[in-house]
Amino acid sequence: MGIKDQFQDKAEQLKAQTPQAREDVQEEVSDRRQQAQDKARQRGQQGQEQAQDAAQDARDRFED
Repeated sequence: MGIKDQFQDKAEQLKAQTPQAREDVQEEVSDRRQQAQDKARQRGQQGQEQAQDAAQDARDRFED
């Protein structure tokens, strides 16, 4: 087997792996996007809860 054949075989092997690699990357990107959205949603909820708590504390102080 000559060097040219070896390079051709390697090129074909890599070409065959490309669709799976692309799918894996897309899945990872999707997972990371979902994690980021979940984290942002959680932070938003925490911020909203903190704002509600602060508003309740202010009302309580005002009523006293």
